[in-house]
This record gives sequence, structure tokens and C-alpha cells, in this order.
Amino acid sequence: MTQEIVDALFGDPFAVMNTIGLVAFALVGATKAIREEFDMFGVTVVGLATAFAGGMTRDLLVDRIPLALSSPIEIGLGVLGVGLAIGVSATLESADTHPLTLLSDAIGLAAFTTAGAIVATQADIPAFGIVAIATVNAVGGGAVADILLDRSPFILLVDFYASCAVLGGSTYWLVVTAGGSDGTAAALCAAVVIGTRTGALIYGWSVPSAQGLGLTRE
Repeated sequence: MTQEIVDALFGDPFAVMNTIGLVAFALVGATKAIREEFDMFGVTVVGLATAFAGGMTRDLLVDRIPLALSSPIEIGLGVLGVGLAIGVSATLESADTHPLTLLSDAIGLAAFTTAGAIVATQADIPAFGIVAIATVNAVGGGAVADILLDRSPFILLVDFYASCAVLGGSTYWLVVTAGGSDGTAAALCAAVVIGTRTGALIYGWSVPSAQGLGLTRE
């Protein structure tokens, strides 16, 4: 019974996760650009870069034409996310740090981690490559967006963010290696990422810095 439910929800796990990730990350990126008072062209560019940069890098790593360059549907989903960001920013104060946006970011992170793991697995890439591509797919867009926003990519600073993608990608590989279906692996991967990212936001988890570990001299 459980497997039937999973199959119904994730008949095509990649399509589901990719769609969710595109809309969620376009919303998050565009919201950040609105907060920085970019014009509407800039807001659109940052939103679409956040949605597409990680997936394009993923596709290049597995030697295929990026879907963002070959699928009008992907562009439409990204534009939808930008439109939602405009609506959210017009409705909520400090929309880029609102719980709704942070939840969207966690969902996008989970979706793109899973999408990257699926693509890498289908390309017969070994375990390390699956985790690496899943992580790149998940955080690549956010890193590019931060550069466009003229700030250091926050995934490189003290935060528990990219680590969530690493854990999710590892979970996907473990489930598939153990004989689990793609749908089950996708569901568990997404659950791990959302769970750990939500925990980080609530409890303030972070990766320690060199200074925090006492590895630098004053």
C-alpha cells in the first residue's frame, strides 16, 4: 500500500522535483532581488538564474544539453516563480526573510537535490558523483544569485545549507543501492533535506568556522 502511494505521488520523480524546484527557487531569487531594489529586468534575471544555474551545471556535467535551453516549459515555470515573488513582496513585509520564503527555499533545495541525484544515477555515475551533482544542482543557482547580488555566496559561509543537500544526495544513493524504487528514494531524499534544513532554521545549526574551532591565530 505504501509503495502504491509513493508511485502515485512520484510517477515521474524527476519531473515532479524539477518543477517544484524551478518555481520555488525562482521565487526565492526574485524576492532577494526585489529586496535589493533591482529593476524588473534585474529581478527576472536573478530569479531565473537562481532557478536554472544549478540544473544547467548538472546537465553539462552529465554531457547533455541543458533543459533550460531546450524546454519552453522550464522557462515558463521560472517566470511563474518570478511572478509569485512579485506578489509575495507586494503582500508581505521583508518577504525575502519571511517564513513562507524560507520554506520555499527549503522545498526548492530538497527538490533540486533529488532531481540532481536522479539525473546522476540515470547517467550511471558512481556514488561520489551522485552526491556531488545533487549538491551542485541544489546550491548552484543560489551561489550565482548571490554573485549577481554582489555578496559572498552564503553557502560558503557559516550555515547548514549545502550540507543538507549532501545528506539528501547520500540518502538517495543509499536507498537505490539497497534496492529501493526511484520514487521511494526521491521521497526520502526530499524528506531528509527539508527536515535538516528546517531544523537548521529553527535551532540555528551551522557548520563551524575555522575561527570557531580555534584554528586561527589572533
